[in-house]
Amino acid sequence: MKVTGRGLSRAFAAAAGALALTVSMAACGGDDSDDASKEVDGIKIVEGDTLTICTHLPYKPFQYRDDSDEVVGFDTDLLALLADDMGIDHKVVDIDWAQITSGAAFKAGKCDVGMGAMTITDERAGALAISDPYFDATQALLVKADSGIEDLSALKGKKIGVQTDTTGAMYAEENAEANGYSVVTFEDMALQANAVKAGSIDAAINDNGVLFDFAKDNPDTAVTTEFDTGEQYGFPAAKDANGEKIIERLNEVLATAKEDGTYDEIYEKYFGTKPSTR
Repeated sequence: MKVTGRGLSRAFAAAAGALALTVSMAACGGDDSDDASKEVDGIKIVEGDTLTICTHLPYKPFQYRDDSDEVVGFDTDLLALLADDMGIDHKVVDIDWAQITSGAAFKAGKCDVGMGAMTITDERAGALAISDPYFDATQALLVKADSGIEDLSALKGKKIGVQTDTTGAMYAEENAEANGYSVVTFEDMALQANAVKAGSIDAAINDNGVLFDFAKDNPDTAVTTEFDTGEQYGFPAAKDANGEKIIERLNEVLATAKEDGTYDEIYEKYFGTKPSTR
């Protein structure tokens, strides 16, 4: 995937980053060893000229494949800003979500940074370096539009779907006994939401952004309630000195994007409105 243009200032930053990479390699006397080709501005990356991003697809509108099979989305565009700032390309690797949230993907050198509308939790903060919050979220309930189900209390004796290793799954489990429903686990959000659409489960809990987007494209489904869980999303990296450098650089890029309006432009591109909070 190629670097995307972000205006003159970012083009200048990209050129500067590319120059820094060239200087780094030249300083080694043209040595094309792995060490020389895997460092940009003091940050080690798993491939010499590419920011490698791990995620678990699909999670529209945050990351998904478009009609040309390219991975796009809100998170993807934000991390493309980091790649631009470093003067390198970026690519997306689709792997198991638990490998990202546990930190295993970074320890194995599979990627430099992760994305996936990841809620910041104490457990994840113990295993990962995590960026400043960049998005506020809640959990929400997806049902068939004609089901009459308005909240969890209407699900007694019914089945509710969750996505594995998500805060939505945790919320559903925590409230299962009080509301008398059974929990069915799905590998990804698309399987979970389409199970509601097909009628194989009665409802699904997941983040509000992805469920509202699904209901918009599938009007026979509806989001009937949200649960104010006060969640915030962050981007993860390895919990080590190099991962902290990547996150520090990313935080600077996110702050600039919020100041110069780029964040708002990307938000409106995927959600149709300007953000109420940033």
